[in-house]
Order: sequence, then structure tokens, then C-alpha cells
Amino acid sequence: MEAPVLRRLRDLTNFEVADGNPDVRGWLVRGGDGQALGTVHELLVEPAALKVRYLDVELDARFHGNKHENHILLPIGVASLDAEGDNVFVPALNAEAVRNYPPYTEIQVTRDYEEAMLRALGVAPSAPDGSFYERDSYRTDRFYSRRPAS
Repeated sequence: MEAPVLRRLRDLTNFEVADGNPDVRGWLVRGGDGQALGTVHELLVEPAALKVRYLDVELDARFHGNKHENHILLPIGVASLDAEGDNVFVPALNAEAVRNYPPYTEIQVTRDYEEAMLRALGVAPSAPDGSFYERDSYRTDRFYSRRPAS
């Protein structure tokens, strides 16, 4: 099955973050050990489903192997918001895991790339019932659950 078309939120003029949910672009991304890994650069949206699928994270300078490998994508459901501060937590990541994570270079996201991301996060790459985005890794309610609606 082919991956759906994903677009950057900034490129979709008639889309915005849902009412009551914060726009997390610019927020600090922290790993399971609490260490800063980078900041949320952009949100990747599946327009047909009206859902955010990925956080595009610009990594801190200490992770830059080269100028083309300074971003990673994170499925929205593997992260969660800080209850109070402007932080995004990713329990499955730490500095070592980021160094072994597949970089994102703003190319079209393929199913092979999505599966490589999931493997790097320790998530089984195939969905049990065949519906790729129905797994917990893509549930937006998991992402927003710790943050009270604004």
C-alpha cells in the first residue's frame, strides 16, 4: 500500500491547528531522559484525513552530521505535550537513538521510510489490521492528552 500524500502545515493555506490545541511549532523536544533533542520545526498533515501525522523536528547542532541531515520526523502519537511548559516529550528517544534515527530531508515520505522510523522507535512496522495510521503511534489524542485545552 502506498503512503498518502503528506503536506507541511505552512503550505496549506486553509488548514490550521484545531481549536483548543496548541501550535507546537518552535517547542522544545525532549527525550525520555529529559535532555533537549531539538525543536518542532513543522507539522506534516494528511489533508485527506484532516490529521497531523508527523512532527518535523530540527535537531540540536550536536546531532548535525551534515547540513542535509538535521531533521527527523516523529509520528505524533509517540510524543506527548508537557502539562504546563512548551515541551514535547518523546519517551522512546534519547541522544543515542537520535544518532541512529533515519534523517528527514523534506522528500516525499514513503511507506519504507515510515516503517524505518517506527523500527527506530521500537514499534512494529506493520499494523495488525492493515490500517497503517490507526495504530497508537499516530493517535493525536495521545499527543494532546496531558495538556488541558486552551
